[in-house]
Amino acid sequence: MMSALVHVLVPFILCVALANTSLFSEVEVDLTYEHYAEKVIDYMPAFLAMPFNCLINLGYVYIGLYWLLWQRAVKETEQSRYMREVFALMAIIYAGVQWTRLATLRRAPAVLDQWFTMPIFAWVPVWIDFIEHLPGKWRASRAAAFELCAFISYGLSLVHEKGFEVALGCHIVLALYKGVRVHLTHGDNHTRRYFLLAMLSCAGFVVLKLMDHWLTRFGFFQRLTGHFWSKVCDVLQFHFSFCFLITVTDRAQAKTAAQKK
Repeated sequence: MMSALVHVLVPFILCVALANTSLFSEVEVDLTYEHYAEKVIDYMPAFLAMPFNCLINLGYVYIGLYWLLWQRAVKETEQSRYMREVFALMAIIYAGVQWTRLATLRRAPAVLDQWFTMPIFAWVPVWIDFIEHLPGKWRASRAAAFELCAFISYGLSLVHEKGFEVALGCHIVLALYKGVRVHLTHGDNHTRRYFLLAMLSCAGFVVLKLMDHWLTRFGFFQRLTGHFWSKVCDVLQFHFSFCFLITVTDRAQAKTAAQKK
């Protein structure tokens, strides 16, 4: 776990340092509560000013700790454990970033909220690349190179006001493509169900977030707003991605072991 923690924290700390410079001073980010449909409760402390959108971050922490500390029934290789631990740590750290953004409304956390989304989505293709190169062809340098590209892709936000959305869309499409491909190679009915649930969660994450204010015309979304439910979908997206990737990893490793006999 220490290796995974170091490999997540080092780039994160570097991003924090860069986000607090003038490098991203022109990036289009929302720095007011008006961006969110949930009403602010003035008498609450800043970290609970929008209670539901703030507290949903505990869901990320829970799902991250659940998969980080999860005890496998099947024996896990060192590399597959590393894949799981990195993804889980990303979920936990992302919760802190989002919560800090809501509590402070500062530019740096807002930039980090967008920026850190890139390597999170990129970890899905990295994990799938590991599965596709079992047992001994995968190299950590491949993961490092891919994650570096994911971090750099946020640079699109510096050249166009919709650069973040374009970069994120590309990462989502790549994750879906790689997911379909690895399912066709190593999947079964279980992985199909997990993959479909992950896709539905991803769609909910995107659509509900974009429709946050529009949905308030319906009573159900006036207190528990679209943005809140989009974060619920994001937590579920993490969960079902774990289920899918771990199950596919187990099946791929079982195939490899059978071929060696």
